[in-house]
Amino acid sequence: MRFALGIVAIIWTLFVLADGVDPGNFKTCEQSSFCRRSRKVQSSGSKYALIPGTLNTYADSLTADLVNKENHHQFAFKLEALEGSTFRLQIDEKQPLRPRYRVEHALKGQPRAGRIRVQRETDGEIVITSEKNKAVIHGDPFRIDFYEDDVLVVSVNAKNWLYFEHLRQKAQEQTPEPAEYENQQEQDAAVETPKAADAIDDPGAWEENFKSHHDSKPYGPEAVALDFAFPAAEILFGIPEHADSFVLKSTSGTDPYRLYNLDVFEYVVDSKMALYGAVPVIYGHGQQRTAGVYWQNAAETWVDIQTSETNVVSSLVNFVSGSRKTPPPAAHFMSESGIVDAFIMLGPKPMDTFKQYAALTGTHELPQLFALAYHQSRWNYNDERDVTTVSAKFDEFNIPMDTMWLDIEYTDGKRYFTWDKFKFPQPLAMIKNLTQLGRHLVVIIDPHIKRDNAYFFHQDCTERGYYVKTREGNDYEGWCWPGSASYPDFFNPVVRDYYASQYALDKFQTVTADVMLWNDMNEPSVFNGPEITAPKDLVHFGNWEHRDVHNLYGHMHLMGSFAGLQQRDPNQRPFILTRSHFAGSQRYAAIWTGDNLADWSHLQHSIKMCLTEAVAGFSFCGADVGGFFGNPDSELLERWYQTGIFLPFFRAHAHIDTKRREPWLFPERTRQVIQNAVLKRYSYLPLWYTAFYELELTGEPVIRPLLTHYPQDKEAFGVDSQLLVQDRLLVRPVMQQGVSKVDVYFPAIDDKKNGDWWYDVDTYQRQERSGYVSVPVDDNKIPVWQRGGSIVPKKERQRRASTLMQHDPYTLIICLDRQGKAAGSLYLDDEKSYAYRQGQRIHVNYEFADGQLVNRFVGKPKYKSLAWIERIVIAGLEKVPSTASITVNGVSQQLEVLQHDQTVVVRKPGVKMDVDFAIKLNYV
Repeated sequence: MRFALGIVAIIWTLFVLADGVDPGNFKTCEQSSFCRRSRKVQSSGSKYALIPGTLNTYADSLTADLVNKENHHQFAFKLEALEGSTFRLQIDEKQPLRPRYRVEHALKGQPRAGRIRVQRETDGEIVITSEKNKAVIHGDPFRIDFYEDDVLVVSVNAKNWLYFEHLRQKAQEQTPEPAEYENQQEQDAAVETPKAADAIDDPGAWEENFKSHHDSKPYGPEAVALDFAFPAAEILFGIPEHADSFVLKSTSGTDPYRLYNLDVFEYVVDSKMALYGAVPVIYGHGQQRTAGVYWQNAAETWVDIQTSETNVVSSLVNFVSGSRKTPPPAAHFMSESGIVDAFIMLGPKPMDTFKQYAALTGTHELPQLFALAYHQSRWNYNDERDVTTVSAKFDEFNIPMDTMWLDIEYTDGKRYFTWDKFKFPQPLAMIKNLTQLGRHLVVIIDPHIKRDNAYFFHQDCTERGYYVKTREGNDYEGWCWPGSASYPDFFNPVVRDYYASQYALDKFQTVTADVMLWNDMNEPSVFNGPEITAPKDLVHFGNWEHRDVHNLYGHMHLMGSFAGLQQRDPNQRPFILTRSHFAGSQRYAAIWTGDNLADWSHLQHSIKMCLTEAVAGFSFCGADVGGFFGNPDSELLERWYQTGIFLPFFRAHAHIDTKRREPWLFPERTRQVIQNAVLKRYSYLPLWYTAFYELELTGEPVIRPLLTHYPQDKEAFGVDSQLLVQDRLLVRPVMQQGVSKVDVYFPAIDDKKNGDWWYDVDTYQRQERSGYVSVPVDDNKIPVWQRGGSIVPKKERQRRASTLMQHDPYTLIICLDRQGKAAGSLYLDDEKSYAYRQGQRIHVNYEFADGQLVNRFVGKPKYKSLAWIERIVIAGLEKVPSTASITVNGVSQQLEVLQHDQTVVVRKPGVKMDVDFAIKLNYV
């Protein structure tokens, strides 16, 4: 076994000694034969048509047969209307030689069907309506135009790039005997398809090599591809995860964006390379309309992007009338296998499309409050004493911290569900020590299982057949941190149940119900596999190849983990962090941006990447503060903390070979800057918690790009150095080295460049105009503004952990708009359990107008809180009131009012959070 571990160490050393990631270890489109073939269609077009006389209409959908006019292969076409201005398009082979994979478990449930009405039907065109939306289906050539309120927003196959490789027999093989087919229809399909049309002149069609790896491709070519144009849009965004700009770039002359979950260390920025997650949702945005497409396919996928700058001859000449001089932006999705399963979301506003996607794939559930506070991690804290000492040092230096993390070295030889008995002889005592301080512990559990016959988990998986198999039916063996490892087949519900059962406290006896979870390396990472992942011809439960389900493997791992934590303690909300993710994974876990670098460019991309993830369902996103690889200097570390506090997931983490970088190990000035930043994060925890509850309630992302609320401001479209927290805070962190000022863009509401008022959260100085403004910064300055017209809840008493703040009083920050009005909300509950879903919560809206603040509860408050309102800070009043009065249950009393710089402070209203009140400002 020493030999095995040595090999893994050598492999990893070869990786980390390289200057960042070597792109040569990963495929290009040209090296991925299905991408190469799918892309060729862009120069020639394809010829698909609906077959006349095959149309059937139903209350919510229509179906028809579709034919490839070149090889005469037939397909089943279905267009379904869903509630909420969404359509679902599906295309599958009519009589496939074997079933083609359809993605499961990504949607939060069966989408709710809408209703359709056939408005017009001719020989070449069918027009259906649903709600205020319309779909025009053109028969030959096949195309679908989707209209929202009579505006064309999405056109499917407008470029004639539909490409569907039907399953076929290998040319040199004889046609099987009828007994080898499951039914007569399959035999007929094989016989009726002309052999000449079956041939694909591509050396990678039936087998493919990459470096030393061979892909057997037993079922041959089976790619699917389709183009989507966005006629009302000017930019496209989405399809995470990539270390690139928020607005997608043209791929003309370059590789497409790749969606293929991979273990990529020290990734390069401004790149279309695949990373750890694959979320195939894209949005097209223009000043008047936003629309989206969710391409539900879990196989390797490439996405070509065409923008108005793309100098490509378009086949859109006759597809849309109007004065547009350039082809609309378009996306060409190309997947290795599966079917066409696309959801078209018609907006019309940016937030509408985000909510339409959330209605399909779900949202994060409300996390426990501690999960939104500060997390301290590295690979690895050495032992129990190290953990206890670091926790104590945070108290010594008065820096709040909620969670300590342990990486793989806590285990007994990388055997998960075990502890190293020498480094961690008494884990329960260590955990209790943290818990008594109000803190939590998170441990890592990855999907690679050490192949050790004395290890119970490996024994069980081997004896019960729980591992992913090779083509020959053997347990697949790869290499990862434990050395020789195998991978549980989480697609098998029995395996997921077994895995979930291991979290029970009578089995994993060395943890408590408060210990939470980190799932890493779940792409899956295989050090000696093709592209550092699993071979595509492995076989999963249901006889599906790994190529069909690759991007879902981490998602299925999460399902087992989440079930395990819920079963362990049914009334405690699980917290899980995952690296691999797919559409819908947000229902189970938070994410982070992976193995970044202690570099200014990686700091800048943390905002870009998390914004893209947020609009794709993953609001709970963060980046390793300080960078995972490398050693940040003081300035970079300070600015990274100041940026990290305004991303939803806030964790410091570092590689095992980096220098220790706890805040007190840096000069006093740096420690003070970090302390101030962390304290600011904790003061805003009521806002973060409220935002996550409202995300679960509505599907509205927690952090948002500027275009979400300023859709008409073209200058705001591409701003990805700033973010909004809901619509209440505008954040522009300092992410450049050695600067004394930064340019901040204040967005416009309309074409006349009118903008909101914005108030500096430190000084309450007001910014009244839109456009770029140069803002001076010093070491402690984080450029953040609160929007005029908003109310933000805060807690301003310092505690060592968020769990100790539960009953602390609130401060309401009211920033007025031009009309002297403001509104906001606050949510509170027990911060831990699911009792809020049975009504044990307080959700309140606050409104300020005409010099009066009132509250209105959303539903009757049933949660009893000891917290109360301590202060009310009002910015933007034209004159200072002499006093204020509060009325509760018909009884009024006077309150003290103070002027503080550019604000008015109403002191100690003293009203409990579940009580109705009205506060009136009084003037002499």
